[in-house]
Amino acid sequence: VQLQAFGGGFVQAGGSLRLSCAASGRSLSSHGLGWFRQAPGKEREFVATISWNDATTWYGDSVKGRFTISRGNAKNTVYLQMNSLKPEDTAVYYCAVYDSGSVHYQRSYSYWGQGTLVTVSS
Repeated sequence: VQLQAFGGGFVQAGGSLRLSCAASGRSLSSHGLGWFRQAPGKEREFVATISWNDATTWYGDSVKGRFTISRGNAKNTVYLQMNSLKPEDTAVYYCAVYDSGSVHYQRSYSYWGQGTLVTVSS
């Protein structure tokens, strides 16, 4: 499975961006898909995950109410709509395929994209 994330860029505080991640190699219709991020000098942190059937979503506390995760009809694409962006949202954002276990832990994910950089200016 290969994951390609894109949509990052430079935005002012209060603005919006939409990240996309496209998976190829096999169908992911039975897997959840998620996003993590890593700011300079910090640990990678959980952002959001959507379940295999789109019925459930999980969000990190720092993005609740501002970010929305969704997936495309083909189930191999996942999106992250980011609104009301803050400078502390600046990070490289990674998409990943969820396998099992807690959605908050990196070890619960089997495949990772290369990341896309989001920079939010104050």
